[in-house]
Amino acid sequence: MSVAAVPSRSINWKAALAITVVLAAAAVLAGPNGPLGSFWRPPADSSHPTGAQLPLFLLLNIAEGLAFGFGIAFLVFGYPVVRAISPASAGLTRAAHVSIGWLLSNWWPHDSLHIHNGMNMGGLLGIEYGFHITLMIAGMILARFFLTLLRRQPAASR
Repeated sequence: MSVAAVPSRSINWKAALAITVVLAAAAVLAGPNGPLGSFWRPPADSSHPTGAQLPLFLLLNIAEGLAFGFGIAFLVFGYPVVRAISPASAGLTRAAHVSIGWLLSNWWPHDSLHIHNGMNMGGLLGIEYGFHITLMIAGMILARFFLTLLRRQPAASR
């Protein structure tokens, strides 16, 4: 079945954009240095950005907030699109959907925990394993999903 012939492959973009913007704003405000982020403020002895670093960190925080919002919007609205193009099993299709959402949404809590943790090595190991290993797994799931898509595609259309 060609992708063009598959029904229900569109996302409600207005609703997805609304979720993205609202969650991005909430993430920026609730970040470690935001006005609502007191529960994971950086350690008192941590260094602070200087000069040109501050706006670069601010841009990074906004980008992470937007990715977080879009990742959650994709988790809410994206499954029908993934299912519509997927020749894979229901389990692999759902895993691919969740992996895409995780790859997008993890950056805000990930970076925020790094800021909060500072150089506490025990906490750092937990963050590294909790985020990095799951990101590696998500990448492997998506590689398998992509290969499944590729195998099902007629050779002439590749």
